[in-house]
Amino acid sequence: MIITPTDLAQACVIDLEKHADERGFLARSFCREDFIRHGLPGEFVQCNISFNARRGTLRGLHFQAEPAVEGKLVRCISGAVFDVMVDLRPHSISHRSWRGFHLSQENRRALYIPPGFAHGFQTLTDNAELFYQMSAAYQPALDRGLRWDDPALGILWPLPDPILSPRDAAFPLLGG
Repeated sequence: MIITPTDLAQACVIDLEKHADERGFLARSFCREDFIRHGLPGEFVQCNISFNARRGTLRGLHFQAEPAVEGKLVRCISGAVFDVMVDLRPHSISHRSWRGFHLSQENRRALYIPPGFAHGFQTLTDNAELFYQMSAAYQPALDRGLRWDDPALGILWPLPDPILSPRDAAFPLLGG
């Protein structure tokens, strides 16, 4: 694995270090010791899959409130997505900053999104599927979200007219 910090505090891009031959390749996608050495969690308590049938589907921006903030290790295992993380930690040097990354079955790249970040993605292909590993268990009462098109964030989504759930469309703006 190649773990590369981003300019958002504690967020990382994880690329595979492939050992290939004519049959294909083998690559480590998670190693507890490597993650801990880079200041990332060594354990994940929950795994989720998000399947998205249509290109242009936008999910997010989602997060859990205190005390159940969660880190996420996110990988696109089928198709392609534009994946966005937003730092919501009030005392962070990257507070209210966002970054977007292309994740796809071809690049096999993963993102580690730290606790205290909002997360969302827009599918760039039909039949896009993501695999999440979560550092904290989901708690419905602490589930929160922000509007995908919040002008205070200015996220540059790649596709116009996203397909949204009513819930995601109704999330509040970040404000002030």
